[in-house]
Amino acid sequence: MKFGGASVATPQHFSRIADIILQRQRAYQRIAVVVSAMGDTTDQLITLAKQVHDNPPRREYDMLVSVGERISISLLAMALAAKQHQAVSFTGSQSGIITCSNHSEARIVDVRPHRLLPVLDRGSVVIVAGFQGVSQRGEITTLGRGGSDTSAVALAVAIGAEKVEFYKDVPGIYPEDPKKAPHSQLIPQLSYEEALHIISRGAQVLQARSVKLAWRNAMPLHVLSFEHFDAEVHAGTVVGTLEKGSLLHPKYEDEG
Repeated sequence: MKFGGASVATPQHFSRIADIILQRQRAYQRIAVVVSAMGDTTDQLITLAKQVHDNPPRREYDMLVSVGERISISLLAMALAAKQHQAVSFTGSQSGIITCSNHSEARIVDVRPHRLLPVLDRGSVVIVAGFQGVSQRGEITTLGRGGSDTSAVALAVAIGAEKVEFYKDVPGIYPEDPKKAPHSQLIPQLSYEEALHIISRGAQVLQARSVKLAWRNAMPLHVLSFEHFDAEVHAGTVVGTLEKGSLLHPKYEDEG
């Protein structure tokens, strides 16, 4: 399950997300959640950095902007604890998301979720900070704008998830922005290629990198509304097929 910045815009939103997670646990005993920074937190951190340095060093930039997701993961773990359910939060580096050394635009090289698997096995919810990882040299890195979507897909591939559910502020994927074109009709199912075509025309519902990574690994994606979620009604947009393919060797972003 992946929740973006709009779905964690206020402290009150975390309780709603916790309710959705608990509903999904009726169908799935093992759930991993990836969350973005709250609302405009990342933009605020970038502004703060530029008030100190017009062109901040990339390493220090990543150290700063990766803070936003750490706030979100801890608050969501607290929200689940308040509902008497155990959850454990992990940063990108603690989750084993290994990247190249290209600060602020890092690519995922590997995912080693060794610390996550025992937590999932005992029935606790795993909560992972999106948008970030650790380089092979041990440095904190970030994945660029929209990188939490890619974090979610890469994590799903690594742990052998059945699918990735993306909870957005829209009910699914549309051929046109429904906020600007209110008569645009939701598309219930798309191929990866079709989804990438819509994204290339300006739709920001999913990051293109995440769709490409899902395509390479036959990982189904499901875009849903966090505002109108109904566990009994699986609406939204499915990208790919809900029958997941199988791979002996996961393919991440550095491979041809």
